[in-house]
Amino acid sequence: MRVVIAEDLFLLREGLVRLLEAHGFEIVAAVGTAPELLTALIQHRPDVGIVDVRLPPTHTDDGLRAAIEARGEVPGLPVLVLSQYVEQLYARELLADQAGGVGYLLKDRVFNDEAFTGAIRTVAAGGTVLDPEVVQKLLSKHTDGKPIARLTPREREVLALMAEGRSNAAIAQRLHITEKAVSKHAAGIFAKLDLAQSDDDNRRVLAVLAYLET
Repeated sequence: MRVVIAEDLFLLREGLVRLLEAHGFEIVAAVGTAPELLTALIQHRPDVGIVDVRLPPTHTDDGLRAAIEARGEVPGLPVLVLSQYVEQLYARELLADQAGGVGYLLKDRVFNDEAFTGAIRTVAAGGTVLDPEVVQKLLSKHTDGKPIARLTPREREVLALMAEGRSNAAIAQRLHITEKAVSKHAAGIFAKLDLAQSDDDNRRVLAVLAYLET
């Protein structure tokens, strides 16, 4: 699997390179700035790009904006954001474009290499991987006075777990309810948010986030 890494801190960048190479990934580029990232993603068209949000030249949201621009040039390009921060505006834009795999993990909540490499493979395969804290921050800005406010507390719990990419079976296990109950809650969520139901969990997540963006 071919990977592009964008991280401005030398030690962390080299650490990621060594970790992923040890797990059989091919690192086609490891860069430290947003312009280098954009060039690498477009030229190499990797199976997945691992992107830090805050890169030079401005150290604000350059990395995330470069990833979004690259996906405009290479539709469906899988991107896994790995950051210390939840950059809400551009994160929602990335997650809502419904083109290819996406992920958003927080650096201080990645606890082992198996989970991390598994997340990379999920995104490369077109899936969605979101840290629960990212989900909560994205959803928390879109409650008052909007259709999501119509949801019951249980429906919000189900929605948050759906946004993490969990299946109905996994949601049922987490909430200690039946899969039938999860399906009923999901139907209620889509009805209240005016969203078409889908059997594709990832498309379902992206549709919810796309709605929240509006």
